[in-house]
Amino acid sequence: MNRELFVKLLQQRQFKAVRSILDVMNEVDIASLLSELDDRELALAFRLIPKDKAAEVFSNMETSMQTYLVEIFSEKELKELLDDLYMDDTVDLLEELPANLVNRILDTVSAPDRKLINQLLNYPDDSAGSIMTTEYVDIRETMTVSQSMAHIKETGIHKETIYTCYVTNKRKLVGIVSAKDLMTSDDDLLIRDLMETEIISVNTHTDQEEVARLFTRYDLLALPVLDQDGLMVGIVTVDDAMDVMVDEATEDITKMAAMSPGEKDYFEMSVFEHARHRIVWLLILMFSATITGTIITRYEDAFAAVPILVSFIPMLMDTGGNCGSQSATLIIRGIALDQIRFKDIFRVIFKEFRVSLIVSVVLALANGLRILIMYKDAALALVIALSLIGTVIISKLIGCILPLLAKKVRLDPAIMASPLITTLVDTCSILIYFNIATMLFNL
Repeated sequence: MNRELFVKLLQQRQFKAVRSILDVMNEVDIASLLSELDDRELALAFRLIPKDKAAEVFSNMETSMQTYLVEIFSEKELKELLDDLYMDDTVDLLEELPANLVNRILDTVSAPDRKLINQLLNYPDDSAGSIMTTEYVDIRETMTVSQSMAHIKETGIHKETIYTCYVTNKRKLVGIVSAKDLMTSDDDLLIRDLMETEIISVNTHTDQEEVARLFTRYDLLALPVLDQDGLMVGIVTVDDAMDVMVDEATEDITKMAAMSPGEKDYFEMSVFEHARHRIVWLLILMFSATITGTIITRYEDAFAAVPILVSFIPMLMDTGGNCGSQSATLIIRGIALDQIRFKDIFRVIFKEFRVSLIVSVVLALANGLRILIMYKDAALALVIALSLIGTVIISKLIGCILPLLAKKVRLDPAIMASPLITTLVDTCSILIYFNIATMLFNL
């Protein structure tokens, strides 16, 4: 939809035309369009969204837009919106809003909903309980298919998904039935004869990253969530699992770039917030790099005797850093996908060692030939070639071991990514280089 045309229709107060446009647009596209409007236009346009779409559009908006709308809504408008929002979307909203607006929303919802919201808010961050919804279709094993279909027609409009129905007995999950099975089975067939009893479920305290992995592994649309007593309390739907995957990938990327992960979008964060998220790791890495400088000063005599040695330092350090980053990236990805575990550490080391031998020999031969041609110095070529071999081997071993060790001690493996590994490899490469140089040149 063209923004200029849409704004023009709003300004000309052609509300019927605006409503007809919004009526045929997808909810996600409407949210995207509204994000381009100023506050006054946003408030006007949102009120023209068809009622059956408003809640879904609101849940797809950026936090700043949601906050503004909650501030300007009347009590009636806010209540109508919250009545149509699914419980997990309401909880997500409350986690982002300022305290005064949270109190206003809690005062608006009914007492049972307020109790449920408070319960969901008390689950640990990044747990299955914090991302689940309590709105699911539950049926009894004594029901027939026709009774179950009637129950879905009666209650399904208020549920987040009806593709999977959960068979419960006093809140204990005993089976699942898909909507497809219900629609293709005889009306008088009992649910106990149709349901599947091999159920994949999670606990309310299961880490959300593990929840997302289960969706990927088993191609699920929804996943039941049980409490500490084994009773069913909600479900996690595939759209929430996808949000988790995006959030976890974003967090890993920021950590791999030596930044603290932020909750806001790039343009929503102020310059000060961006600086605050970056400066801590930069300070740590800067001061840790002084170790490399200290080592270099110990070999001033070697520089004086063979000045050309200095010119190869950047190449060795960059090559080592790149090799370490390659290994670390592959291992971190393997850990994230649950393909590599700590028990595989010796298999990983052996494989990376063999890879490093091949890579280092090729790099050493290429660079050694280059130095022979350019400088006609066989001893210098040998020093650089041996230094490259040692640097590549040690950097790839560091790159594969550190993420696995981080995982073992319950740290995020992404922390052990490019910047930190590069700093460590720089120190090791300098030590290898000058020790080889002093031995071969008798310095």
